[in-house]
Amino acid sequence: MSGEASFAPAGGAAGRLAKVERATRETRVRLGLALDGSGSASLRTGLPFFEHLLDAFARHGLFDLEVEAEGDLEVDAHHTVEDVGLCLGRALQEALGDHAGVRRFGWAAVPMDETLVLAALDLSGRPLLDWRVEVAPRAFGLFHSDLAAEFWRAVASEGRLTLHLRTLAGSQPHHVLEATWKAAALALRQAVELDPRRRGVPSTKGRID
Repeated sequence: MSGEASFAPAGGAAGRLAKVERATRETRVRLGLALDGSGSASLRTGLPFFEHLLDAFARHGLFDLEVEAEGDLEVDAHHTVEDVGLCLGRALQEALGDHAGVRRFGWAAVPMDETLVLAALDLSGRPLLDWRVEVAPRAFGLFHSDLAAEFWRAVASEGRLTLHLRTLAGSQPHHVLEATWKAAALALRQAVELDPRRRGVPSTKGRID
């Protein structure tokens, strides 16, 4: 379901928000996203560590994010994590509209103790995830570190963005994952920011696709 989100951004372009819903036999997800928010998050997924990562994403990207997800966690967390990623990507695409006025590119390098993660992205309209994040296998409750790549692949696919994520240093899985979500948030925050000098769509083609 698409429509007006139940929250309003703190400032900026009031229209840059979206709410989407995805329902399958495996999951039901409702997600709201405001690009010009304050970093608030309301998260209910049944996966506490995943919510911790999503909260870091909202807080550091200054996005307002609402997620309600019910999934077949008794089978595996994969379906829930992937479908939340698909909804986040779709909401991003809807909130951006025709991409007019945005900076389009963003990057960030985030340290967290021994860890350093680099994120670089392009709101290109061409979905691609280049995942070079080295994270040791570890389960955080029902959330396994292997699911991180699946989440970001889903975001890139539905968000139609080119996303590069890689570890420059790091050994502690919690630090690596949290720094990845923070780096992606900061890079996306930069890319979706409205540039006062920009006129129209930031592409020589005149459109993003």
